[in-house]
Amino acid sequence: MTLAYDARTVAEDLSITIPDGSFTVIVGPNACGKSTLLRALARVLRPRTGTVLLDGHDIATRPSREVARTLGLLAQTATAPDGITVADLVSRGRYPHRGALRSWTPQDERAVSWAMEATEVSSLASSYVDELSGGQRQRVWIAMVLAQETPLLLLDEPTTYLDIAHQIDILDLCADLHRDHGRTLVAVLHDLNLAARYATHLVAMRDGRILAEGPPSEVVTAELMTAVFGLPCRVVPDPETGTALVIPRRTR
Repeated sequence: MTLAYDARTVAEDLSITIPDGSFTVIVGPNACGKSTLLRALARVLRPRTGTVLLDGHDIATRPSREVARTLGLLAQTATAPDGITVADLVSRGRYPHRGALRSWTPQDERAVSWAMEATEVSSLASSYVDELSGGQRQRVWIAMVLAQETPLLLLDEPTTYLDIAHQIDILDLCADLHRDHGRTLVAVLHDLNLAARYATHLVAMRDGRILAEGPPSEVVTAELMTAVFGLPCRVVPDPETGTALVIPRRTR
């Protein structure tokens, strides 16, 4: 498929299959098309040519509420309405499950409570979102997506603004959702070592093309990382997990 914004083409002849039940991570240099690809998968951006299939059907032809019950999207630049509390924003994740006449249910309450506990924002329930730090806001947005209770989650840089401890917490949560709850996740990450640690399927992009995809142990090689990022490096086993650990070489 071809992905473009007006006259600017971002990717051509792009073809990708997300393995069902995987934790897929997309990596690549800035402006290579990672977030654009995620927007196309989420039906936010319609491909100029080609189609995006969700469960074998063109996603563009499916009702919006039906799509929203199947996939949740954490966008890179999400903005909240002025004066909204954390609890209210997270509760909006239940919108796809509620019809015009359907009242708030115990299931809705459980979903919101669990999402806030999982992201450690329960204590902020009555706080206003616009008064939070960047890291707190990011966790609130993730909670809203989790409250949506979809089998497929698309996360555009979910660790943005988070300190290293909360990055690990969020990615551990993602891994639990994948492993223990059968969710399929697709995330864009900038940290290669975290991508290699958590992904079950890794996609490496450059200049709007997919250079490689597969298990991280096969994709994260010194040669490929140099080709993708233009950065000479070594790849060694992570002493903690045994996964690939990228060590940049000095360039000067």
